[in-house]
Amino acid sequence: MKVILIKDVKGSGKAGDVLNVADGFGRNYLLARGFAVEATAKNINDLAGKKASEQHRLEVAKSEAEAAAKKLNGAVLTVKAKAGQNGKLFGSVTSATVSEMISEKFGENIDRKKIVLSSDIKAYGDYSAEIKMTQGVSAKLTIKVVPEE
Repeated sequence: MKVILIKDVKGSGKAGDVLNVADGFGRNYLLARGFAVEATAKNINDLAGKKASEQHRLEVAKSEAEAAAKKLNGAVLTVKAKAGQNGKLFGSVTSATVSEMISEKFGENIDRKKIVLSSDIKAYGDYSAEIKMTQGVSAKLTIKVVPEE
């Protein structure tokens, strides 16, 4: 019996795989629990259409990420912060702060989880950060922390 997996099944395959399984396993386990659908011509055609649209969506997202990375690569963000007598900041500059600064300065909405800071920013100075947009696309920028006046 040929089936198309809808969900990942441990030991059998990942969602979207077309498998040739035993009749009992396919009918009594995969189909009954909603893990798969029978591999008819219509279902195989639908699967091909879904894969093509997903591939197109990934290509569009990658091209948008490359354009944003081109804009951000090598940029310098200046963050004004308050600090105590010894130059230690009250609080710290986080990836969320960097994300907001990028949004204000460049108009790019970057998720804070995609920003990797080289170290904790708890004092004045220059720091580097890497933004990992998508697989294979990243940008490096410099964060300059200066005293607030």
